[in-house]
Amino acid sequence: MMLLIERIVVGPLMSNVYLIFDNVAEEGILIDAGDDPDKIIKIVEKNNVEVKGIYVTHGHFDHVLAIRELQDYLECKFYMHQDDLPILEKAAESCKRLLGRECSNPPSPDGYVKDGEKITIGENEIKVLHTPGHTPGSVSYLTDDSVFTGDTLFAGAIGRHDFPGGSLEQLLNSLNKLLSLPDNYSVYPGHGPSTTIGVERIYNPFIGLRGLYRETKKI
Repeated sequence: MMLLIERIVVGPLMSNVYLIFDNVAEEGILIDAGDDPDKIIKIVEKNNVEVKGIYVTHGHFDHVLAIRELQDYLECKFYMHQDDLPILEKAAESCKRLLGRECSNPPSPDGYVKDGEKITIGENEIKVLHTPGHTPGSVSYLTDDSVFTGDTLFAGAIGRHDFPGGSLEQLLNSLNKLLSLPDNYSVYPGHGPSTTIGVERIYNPFIGLRGLYRETKKI
């Protein structure tokens, strides 16, 4: 059974949250949980999905602020890459500094994802790809025909690397890893519309100008 995807745009920075689910098994996961927990819960309940976990792409505040409320309501666990734990612990501070908004820090993760790990939804598997550069612990989530890239790759843009913990070299390596995917793979980024690997390979000005793509082993 093909996985279904619902995109939910939340918060002042228009962050994407994705509900990925198998409607036969009636279970799924959330990728990121940036804000507006009530809005996210409404979509979960509309689709009658049991959320098995919240998996974040990275620890920046605009991707994690709704985790506590969602965990309380959905009774699910929260997972991220361990290298972003210092960023997660400063989420409330960053939110206050950048948005002037009082926030509480998200809870500690229930576990950590690792490169190559597989998440099971019904009869489907989602693979974890460590794609650092925007942050040390940035990850992407790979299905049979789609990749959820967080703030690493966008439609027509790439992630910033000038935040604490960012690295241009790591970002370029991560982009090359993503660009080794087939052209028909859908890309679901942390902000903005979806795209495809093929479109970004040809039209993304940052990829073209930097000459990023090289032959790499397939993921």
